[in-house]
Amino acid sequence: MDNNKRRALGRGLEELFNNEPIDYEKVEEKIIEQAPKDAIIEVEISSLRANPYQPRQVFDQEKLEELAESIKNYGVFQPIIVKKSIKGYDIIAGERRVKASQLAGKTTIPAVVRDFSDAQMMEIALLENLQRENLNPLEEAEAYRKLLDTLCLTQEELGRRLGKSRTHITNTIGLLSLPELVKTFVMKDQISMGHARILSKIEDDEKVLTLANRIVNEHLSVREVEDIVTKGDFRKRNPLQKVPRNNEYKYIEESLFDRLGTKVKIKNKKIVISFENNNDLNRILEIIGASNH
Repeated sequence: MDNNKRRALGRGLEELFNNEPIDYEKVEEKIIEQAPKDAIIEVEISSLRANPYQPRQVFDQEKLEELAESIKNYGVFQPIIVKKSIKGYDIIAGERRVKASQLAGKTTIPAVVRDFSDAQMMEIALLENLQRENLNPLEEAEAYRKLLDTLCLTQEELGRRLGKSRTHITNTIGLLSLPELVKTFVMKDQISMGHARILSKIEDDEKVLTLANRIVNEHLSVREVEDIVTKGDFRKRNPLQKVPRNNEYKYIEESLFDRLGTKVKIKNKKIVISFENNNDLNRILEIIGASNH
């Protein structure tokens, strides 16, 4: 791909790095508008693979069937966006259209082929779901966390770019600290977002579980739960305490820590090695067989 095409491809994502709120609709529109005619093709649905960064785990069957009926009558209104892979294509945006097309009995779907990086695939998938579809609260929380990690933003910056308040971002991400059973209650709509936000602020997981079970079994209202927490012995979680992130490289970080004797973090395909001063840096360089001379 030549430089001009690469620049045209990137322009649609520049909004991710501006201070103005991100409008996913405009991002996708730009990608499609800038696509040469020969970049829009009919692809076999059987050759498509779901975006590995897709945050949505559950698709509303009723809405899918409504979209399928529309596709039967009028076809797919807007092409999906895909990336060529070793075997077929990866879906970057438009997984609902693919699923609905399958329900409608279609075997092909119009698609724009684009060569995105993994980071861009993640950003587009998260944005599409955050702004087009109602994710459940935990999917939304995980999407926010991934955007914070990927774009290295503060919660306030992310809120501004998504048109959300910093408080909303903070409260939503706080749900990731809930015990797994309570997360299940949230996923199954057995407790509401209002209940979950109160529970996420309680430090003691055992008390969180006990209160969550009471909410489910006694059908406590949000107001009743607020009263219980206000009048009871519930220590609040530090609002600045970071939610533990999933870390597939943790064992490597620990191995490097043992070898180098210093903190090591692997994030966004980068290895970050901490050092205290020049002497400490020289010590680390000697261990790894490098030199600053």
